[in-house]
Amino acid sequence: MRRKVTIQSIADFTGLSKFAVSRGLSGKSGVSTQTRELILRAAGQLGYFKDAQAAPVPSELLDIDTRNWSGTILVLFPNVRYQNTESLYWGPIFNGISARLNLKGINILTLTEPTDDSMFSLLNPEAILGIITVGSISTPVLLDIKRLGIPVVMVDHYDPCFHCDSIFTDNLSSMREIMNSVITKGYKSYQFLGNIRDAQSFYERYLGFRSALEDHDIELKQIPSLMGPDIENFHDTFKAAVLEHGLPEVFVCANDTFALFALETLKDIGMDIPENLVFTGFDNTHPQIPFLATVNVDKELLGKRAVDQMLWRILNPSTSYEKTLIQAEVMIRN
Repeated sequence: MRRKVTIQSIADFTGLSKFAVSRGLSGKSGVSTQTRELILRAAGQLGYFKDAQAAPVPSELLDIDTRNWSGTILVLFPNVRYQNTESLYWGPIFNGISARLNLKGINILTLTEPTDDSMFSLLNPEAILGIITVGSISTPVLLDIKRLGIPVVMVDHYDPCFHCDSIFTDNLSSMREIMNSVITKGYKSYQFLGNIRDAQSFYERYLGFRSALEDHDIELKQIPSLMGPDIENFHDTFKAAVLEHGLPEVFVCANDTFALFALETLKDIGMDIPENLVFTGFDNTHPQIPFLATVNVDKELLGKRAVDQMLWRILNPSTSYEKTLIQAEVMIRN
């Protein structure tokens, strides 16, 4: 029988006191934002948060096309600096969401960068059909959303503390396809470039990268700073890493933007770039860059499918949560 997860269990896991854990879980003052985030994530990983027992699933599932829709769906951009309608990646996703909602006759309400639960207290849950989140979102904000008791679909994000439907590109399979193609060309030295803690998609792409190398018995000597939080200070971190360790044959980048930054930094520091140095990207947001490979993600489709999943969830609230993976087009160049 599975052991019950207690406040003491979380305290032992995090190394914090029971008092701190209790206040962090309840949202009371006395713990910092960072500590509360740590407590909530640990609680989620240990299985502290239990969803209410699911009601029996009806024998007949309802189809979204059988209903005439009206009402409002909230679209949440947690980090408007990066996740906004002007972004080469997030912009098309929002366009897909907007187009699908317009097609169904549903109003759209956008919210950016919620800072505390007071913002959600202003919302009337009865006036909102559901919430679609776009990109990474903090655990405290998700738990504030949970209190509203309305359906949620997350695009490109996962959190063990919050169970809901989610929509992703098939990151792992696409990255494995890239790697298998590059490996067959004879390359042996690789570095992954991008903060794998920043987004679930980046982490899945890293898993695809690493597993492909393991399948081919290629040793990975990864420079930790190139895949951790330090990479957010890109120029200095990347410069220090390549000056200390030298260049690999292949930089496998979490997305096209990281590859662009790397190329620009190498030029800025005047480092000689070997002819056999190649880059792979992901998302196909910078087609002008001479990648060996990238992945064309149907970004608008991600948004449209998020709406479809939301409408499905509204009509079928008792069914199991679903993670939808959308296959992408891997683009290999000679």
